[in-house]
Amino acid sequence: MDTPLSTIAVVGLGTMGTGIADVLARAGREVIGIDISDAAAARAVAALEASTARAVARERITEEERQDVLARFRTFPDLRAAAEADLVIEVVPESYEAKREVFRALDGIVRPDAILATGTNALSVTRLAADSAHPERVLGLHFFTPVQAMRLVEVVSSVLTDPRAVEAVTRLAQDLGKEPVAVGDRAGFIADGLLFGYLNQAAAMYESKYASREDIDAAMRLGCGLPMGPLALLDLIGIDTARTVLEAMYASSHDRLHAPAPILRQLSEAGLTGRKTGRGFYTYAAPDSGEVVRDALTPLASAEAGAGREVRSVGVAGSGTMASGIAEVFAKAGYEVVLAARSQEKADTAKARIATSLDRSVSKGRMTAEARDTTLALITPAGTLDAFAEVDLAVEAVAEDLEIKQELFARLDKICRPGAVLATTTSSLPVVACARATTRPQDVIGMHFFNPAPAMKLVEIVRTVLTGDDVHATVREVTTRIRKHPVDCGDRAGFIVNALLFPYLNNAVKMVQEHYATLDDIDAAMKLGGGYPMGPFELLDVVGLDVSLAIERVLHREFRDPGLAPAPLLEHLVAAGCLGRKTGRGFREYARR
Repeated sequence: MDTPLSTIAVVGLGTMGTGIADVLARAGREVIGIDISDAAAARAVAALEASTARAVARERITEEERQDVLARFRTFPDLRAAAEADLVIEVVPESYEAKREVFRALDGIVRPDAILATGTNALSVTRLAADSAHPERVLGLHFFTPVQAMRLVEVVSSVLTDPRAVEAVTRLAQDLGKEPVAVGDRAGFIADGLLFGYLNQAAAMYESKYASREDIDAAMRLGCGLPMGPLALLDLIGIDTARTVLEAMYASSHDRLHAPAPILRQLSEAGLTGRKTGRGFYTYAAPDSGEVVRDALTPLASAEAGAGREVRSVGVAGSGTMASGIAEVFAKAGYEVVLAARSQEKADTAKARIATSLDRSVSKGRMTAEARDTTLALITPAGTLDAFAEVDLAVEAVAEDLEIKQELFARLDKICRPGAVLATTTSSLPVVACARATTRPQDVIGMHFFNPAPAMKLVEIVRTVLTGDDVHATVREVTTRIRKHPVDCGDRAGFIVNALLFPYLNNAVKMVQEHYATLDDIDAAMKLGGGYPMGPFELLDVVGLDVSLAIERVLHREFRDPGLAPAPLLEHLVAAGCLGRKTGRGFREYARR
């Protein structure tokens, strides 16, 4: 195990195996590709030829270097070709029986000091090791697809694994230009362990008809900065594969959040497994195509039935960052805006904050000085809500406290003219509770903007059971006019984004709490393996641990699912006053400003 891993066998030449063979050959390793299918082997060779030809065309390697890479990759139909390998990586189908058969056969073929690695992302490495004649040399080596582009590699140890084997494959991963993270043996490891619970919840959300597939995906892309929405990602991964991973996770955790949503079974058994078959949650132009085509579930371009109300002027209640950001957004779109705070001084300060924001846009060339002046002229600061008497749309952006919001809506009910739309920006409280504080609940709706409002494109539009159709149509039209993307959802805790985001964050905290992985490894895994713009602990410290805990408590109270109970570690940090960046310490420590 102390010898350099210079000759490596890859068993299984599907998409993953071919990608692994590609990066190994380019890194100077002798690669033995093994697959019982001649067609799979031929496709792997063709894929390497094509990828290296592209590299030559882009002047990343020379033609001579390309020929050297191609010469280092040889394919065989029999496992006996692995006899001289220093490391064998199996990536056969995700079946325990199939993998066990490979490992048992390799025991009688490879050298005693050879390392055996499984590419599983769901099955027990320990169980595979225990069935091997030399369990100390068995570990997990979980690459992510596309292997050439994804930098994360999870190095999975069982209680039986020799540390020297772990060190050897960790050095290999680094030589390949990857970022290895060390993890213990449990279903899903880090990245998939967090990712698939989130994907499962998104599937269940869609199955319950709470929101459309397009709105769920758009909400997570635009609200969280993710490269793909969860349902599109399930189609890419393969719905059958996701179901297999979740089954393994549930068998290990017994957490209801990991119990596969019934729709995953229904689609799998119908053969609708995603892009590879041409149809899953979406319909594609052809099998293995990424081009989504219209089907019976595709919304029409004009989804609204009936006309909305005319909106020319908008009132924004509040003086914080969110309120001033929303006022800026409406004014930029040409609306007359009344920005009301508890005092004239607070309202003037909020307008000054907008002026500073607009000045930055001018200095960066994003708007002209004339447009800045026009925008500011549309904003009238006021020290009382009485200034909302003639507005067509009133948007509250005050503290996230139900009593405060209900009191404000009761006042708006008396001040605003008949027919005015009343909107709350709450991220976690029941919109209907605000509506019931008025005598016109049909005029009340949720407009959940995301911070910072001028930059974030998403607005969750939250209908209650009492909201009028014309009010909903009005707010959708206004949201489009202010150049935001509206998504519809019902009035339940978390709406779309927070209902999917915060259980994922909570599960990350549980991983650290259980000493399964470090903060740094978890953050690295989700950024490198999941394409997240921030790791979960970076995000928690930015959002604020107190805010996160409050949202998680709301979700737990609403859905009564034990898996949604806030992690005790999060509660302890909040109790200790470690709230994240704003206090200088959360999951990490920060320099005080």
